[in-house]
Amino acid sequence: MIWRQIQFLLQLSISKTSTEALHSLLLKTSLDHHEYFFSHLILSAASTSLHHARKLFHYSPIVPPPLFAWNTLIKAYSKTSSAQIHSVKLFLELLRTSPDLKPDKFTYPFVIKACGHCLMLRVGQSLHSMVFKAGFASDLHVNNTLLTMYGGCGAVDFSRRLFDEMCERDVVSWSSMIAAYVDCNLDLDALRLFKDMNMTWKIIHSYLLVNGTELHVGLGTALLNMYAKSGHLEEAIQIFNTINKKNLQSWTVMISCLADYGRGEEAISLFTRMEEAGLTPDSMSFSVVLSACSHRGLLEKGQALFYKMVNVYNIMPTMHHFGCMVDLFGRAGKIEEAYKIILSMPFEPNSVIIRSYLSACKHHGRALFLDKHLIQLLLKTEPNVGANYILAATLSSTSGYNGMDNMRNAMKLRGLKKIPASSWVHAPGGDLEALVMTEEIIK
Repeated sequence: MIWRQIQFLLQLSISKTSTEALHSLLLKTSLDHHEYFFSHLILSAASTSLHHARKLFHYSPIVPPPLFAWNTLIKAYSKTSSAQIHSVKLFLELLRTSPDLKPDKFTYPFVIKACGHCLMLRVGQSLHSMVFKAGFASDLHVNNTLLTMYGGCGAVDFSRRLFDEMCERDVVSWSSMIAAYVDCNLDLDALRLFKDMNMTWKIIHSYLLVNGTELHVGLGTALLNMYAKSGHLEEAIQIFNTINKKNLQSWTVMISCLADYGRGEEAISLFTRMEEAGLTPDSMSFSVVLSACSHRGLLEKGQALFYKMVNVYNIMPTMHHFGCMVDLFGRAGKIEEAYKIILSMPFEPNSVIIRSYLSACKHHGRALFLDKHLIQLLLKTEPNVGANYILAATLSSTSGYNGMDNMRNAMKLRGLKKIPASSWVHAPGGDLEALVMTEEIIK
């Protein structure tokens, strides 16, 4: 009976209150000494309060704490823009803790990602060396994270050397290398690599067709994803239709592709076909179909799908699910309903949700539901994004608060500028070489 209660709380623990209830129950039953339950307690706490999670970790009844708990905190810090340096510090603490407790292939990507965000190139290089010595040099996820880290630190030559040495690459590998070129303002190199990527995948596809090889669901899913991301949606649809034994992932990827191309109605129709085929949608499936509704402004359909997800499939809404609903209500001008969604969330909204809501307030002139706490939370979560200050200043002045000068001063103190929007246009010769600036930099 106790185990069932704990399992229920583990699923429910997405708020500080439920996490505390779980902790209390574990203490009463002495199951806080059980690695599985303690690790998941840290996981639950980290999703609501990093400070609380770190406190639980510090007073761990298991010495040293299990590696899963270390990885959970390192990951949580790496995903928090204002605390990524703590991811690196905690990793160093892990190395000093015990010779028997060693980082694994799940540890390294999180701390490498943090190094990239903190521009800690030398530490990142040391981690690369450790990865090699630990036997993870061929791990695809680790290598993809290293590519991104080097690119983020401006060391594009290291990125390319690693990319060329990789014995296995996926779409993420190619995308990470292309992004590294873009980050270093090497736009033409990025375009050349993009063409190489398309050619490589087309050669694989042609080989399969010529040799009459059956399209395995894993390779088929990768191919349709590549075609869709490179602007060839119709080819992606053809690939999807030729996969005989489609699994949940292949359906979800195809729905996502349609959603990304603004074909929301088709995405929803395909979701229905997936259900009729006997597959049970998961959290990710609902994420992509709700995104389709969001992109097309299909409010009623989105509400129906959200209700089905929670009440028919018993899937607990994630941050992304709530974000889609806030965006849907915001686009429809139903600002009060969007605000109620935010208030109903069992965790604090992320910057994407806050920006979506505040932008809706601005667009529909509904400053009545402006929440100053949300503005403060946005600036606290992303203090180095200039566009956030512009949005906050505009809304503050609209609602009668004189915050424009304060926001501009805050931007100047941080040395921030609003990044100009830009887009590629296809030149007559077939190369994407013209960059069109669509917005001036605010100086």
